[in-house]
Amino acid sequence: MNEIFFKYLKNGKGLYQIKKATKDSAGFDLLAAIENEIRIKSGLSKLIPCGFSLQMPKNIEAQVRPRSGIALKDCVTVLNSPGTIDADYRGEVGVILINHSKKVFSIVRGMRIAQLVFHKLPNIKLVESKNLNKTIRGSGGFGSTGV
Repeated sequence: MNEIFFKYLKNGKGLYQIKKATKDSAGFDLLAAIENEIRIKSGLSKLIPCGFSLQMPKNIEAQVRPRSGIALKDCVTVLNSPGTIDADYRGEVGVILINHSKKVFSIVRGMRIAQLVFHKLPNIKLVESKNLNKTIRGSGGFGSTGV
């Protein structure tokens, strides 16, 4: 088992225990560690602080993913989904939310805004090659295989 350390920051103290919503949830809930309400207007995005920092092993990344309920009901999602937190980053975990709805979306302190999923990275070595194996698909992409 990999140990991942976290440190609550001043704005996150007393806000929550980092935990999963259920025993079998894939992600850990991320809460808005803000003092005052933040309002995101239609079509705009904001960085929402979460009140803690991480220390992960070199072979682990954390992915910030949307919450399905907010996406479905409010058309608000994580802009760079999934957002990647690298193992060497020690700053505050934050979530870039974007409002795709026509209404203003309000965020208050302690609101569950996203989820954090940890992923083990493979050990990869990129090797330059003059030729690549041919496939039936070839260079077809961006919808080339149909809808």
